Amino acid sequence: MTEETVITPYFLLGGEAALLNLVERFYFYMDTMPAAAKVRQIHAQDLTQAKSKLFKFLSGWLGGPNLFIQEFGHPRLRQRHLRFDIGEAEVDQWLLCMDSALTELRLDPALHKEIWRALTQLARHMANQA
Repeated sequence: MTEETVITPYFLLGGEAALLNLVERFYFYMDTMPAAAKVRQIHAQDLTQAKSKLFKFLSGWLGGPNLFIQEFGHPRLRQRHLRFDIGEAEVDQWLLCMDSALTELRLDPALHKEIWRALTQLARHMANQA
């Protein structure tokens, strides 16, 4: 019996190192871009925990190790984010930061487009304010 290797977005992205870089750059932009001020305000002053959780979530979400599920159980993202007021502005600002970070990875255009489409859908699902 041969073991089949599944090529996932996590692998194509560059694995753990690339994902850690993406998360670092994402929060760099959130922390420094005036255009991301509203989304930054709903985060703690210290971003260490947010970075860790986003990395762990994205790892499994992109087809890598399910680190978030192993530590915290099912993500239930919308439920976990209900305590925050997330409207269109916050979603757009989150996406602005993610787009800036994702662009830095210089991915294959088709992979970039697919990850961006999925992230956009995910971010829009988090909105809980009109």
